[in-house]
Amino acid sequence: MAEKMVPQAPKMTPAAPKSAAAGPSFDYKGVLQHMIQSNASDLHLKVGRPPTLRIDGHMISMELPALKQEDLRSLAEQIMAPKNIKEFSEQKESDFALAVPGIGRFRVNAYQQRGTIAYALRTVPFQAKTIAELNLPEVCERISLMPRGLILVTGITGSGKSTALASMLHYINQNRHANIITIEDPIEFLHRDIKSSINQREVGTDTNSFAQALRRVLRQDPDILLVGEIRDLDTLDTALKAAETGHLVFSTLHTTDATQTINRVLSFYPPHQQTEVRYMLSTALRAIISLRLVRRADKKGRVPAAEILVNTEAVRDQIRDLSKALNIPDLIKEGGVAYGMQTFDQSLMNWYHKGVIAYDDALFASTNPAEFALRAQGINASSDTSWDTVKQEVT
Repeated sequence: MAEKMVPQAPKMTPAAPKSAAAGPSFDYKGVLQHMIQSNASDLHLKVGRPPTLRIDGHMISMELPALKQEDLRSLAEQIMAPKNIKEFSEQKESDFALAVPGIGRFRVNAYQQRGTIAYALRTVPFQAKTIAELNLPEVCERISLMPRGLILVTGITGSGKSTALASMLHYINQNRHANIITIEDPIEFLHRDIKSSINQREVGTDTNSFAQALRRVLRQDPDILLVGEIRDLDTLDTALKAAETGHLVFSTLHTTDATQTINRVLSFYPPHQQTEVRYMLSTALRAIISLRLVRRADKKGRVPAAEILVNTEAVRDQIRDLSKALNIPDLIKEGGVAYGMQTFDQSLMNWYHKGVIAYDDALFASTNPAEFALRAQGINASSDTSWDTVKQEVT
């Protein structure tokens, strides 16, 4: 048996930029420059620890002195607008976008921990990548061009939801003449008009809340809506009704797979509305794309394992039926050839057979590790044809 390929972890102490310094004169621009050069996705700053980068999923401390409280207080004065400082003083946290000329754009969350300020910064590319560049399944292109309905992109924090949404919006922009309105907190990717007209609204700057913006958005003649995140019942209810009335609506949820996503949507509503909301969801939903990022074995970086659910008639019947438990994974397996659906484990197996990810990483990310291990060894029931598409892709 061939020896398993285990990717090497990046160096634990990347060289710091020469301009970075300790103390009150903490050079955040130098650290951000190094963050971009290291291809890090996130930067964490807190008192008592050096600036820490997340590179290919690993947390790596920079070779700099531990940060002091005055460093991070001074940073707040340099990067936070007065409204964000006011919000932080009242709520102990604040979200905002940061553009640093010559370096890049970042999504920032300032928060308080153990009585001191801390920051989490994420890089945001100036230009959205294409669906192909992100290694997302081709079916995402077809899903992007659906004329109406609700499309949800889900996953844990840092799984690439916002990046995937931006790529799908970019694909629409290249292929449709549409009026697109986004409601984001904060605005991350900046889109320029190509074929579509794109209006981007930021919560706190252009509108007071997601719910308020959504209540009035239908008066703005939209064809497509992008809601950065569904956080409450009002937002969800308006998004579902917009999708039901002929609009294409994109949004995200912090759920791990399609089954949990459907259950989460239903859980927003009280028991006496379950029959009504099940019917509404079964009618409005078009697709759920769930993402998990997995470290590459062939080169630096990560690839997305994607579970794709397309709302077929069989799926609609499952959502509507109060008497039956959801059996979404089996429906996804059965819809692979006809609709381009796939489970996480099928996606992982595809990447593993192509040599893109290592076996251990694939197993760790899989939904059903025991079944995945058997499949990797070529053991499966002869009557189960749901994995035939994976075999075809790698032969």
